[in-house]
Amino acid sequence: QVRLVESGGGLVQPGGSLLLSCAASGSINSINSMNWYRQAPGKQREWVAFMTGDGDTIYADSVRGRFTISRDNAKNTLYLQMNSLEREDTAVYYCNAMVPPSTEYWGQGTQVTVSS
Repeated sequence: QVRLVESGGGLVQPGGSLLLSCAASGSINSINSMNWYRQAPGKQREWVAFMTGDGDTIYADSVRGRFTISRDNAKNTLYLQMNSLEREDTAVYYCNAMVPPSTEYWGQGTQVTVSS
């Protein structure tokens, strides 16, 4: 079992920045890769960013160049640094952990609201 707890969401003005965190606990050595997803009101959950165990990263076109996924292995924490935020980035952001062969774990989500 893996437990994921997100934090760092809040209200920010357009153009601002936020740093989201995802603290992992439990069987973390079983995690193969991790993702950030988001879900805006009335929309389907959308993939945002991906990091492999080796540290390789991939981003959705909508956030590439503005968001950065990273991790601190000593703290068992995944991060999402979000810069140049836009109103369209308003959503609940979720952390996801992939455990082979096909198990996924999700956090409870953290709300990000971009508004003036």
